[in-house]
Amino acid sequence: MAYSKDSEWRNRSVFVKGRSEIKEFLTDKWKKELDYKLEKRYWCHANNRIAVRFAYEYRNADGEWFRAHGNENWEFDELGYMTRREGSHSQSTILWYAEN
Repeated sequence: MAYSKDSEWRNRSVFVKGRSEIKEFLTDKWKKELDYKLEKRYWCHANNRIAVRFAYEYRNADGEWFRAHGNENWEFDELGYMTRREGSHSQSTILWYAEN
C-alpha cells in the first residue's frame, strides 16, 4: 500500500485513519461504485504536497449513473508514503435521454 501506517484521509464527510481503515473504505466504496472510470490531473505541488483535480463516473447496482468531480490534496512523508489525503467532491446523477 502507498499509505503510511497512520495516514489520515478525509473523503467528503468520511474520516479514516490508518491502512486498515483506508483498505476497508476503498473496498466498501468499490463494491457500491461499479464500472468506475477515473481521470486525475496534476494541478500543482510544493515540497511534500501535491494537488490534483479529478473526475469520475460510476453506476450503482440499480443501474443509475453518477459523476463526481473535485480536488484532492496529498501529503507525503520522507519515504514517499502518503500521510494525508483530503478530498472535496461534488456529485450529480447522470440522466440519459433516449432518442425518439
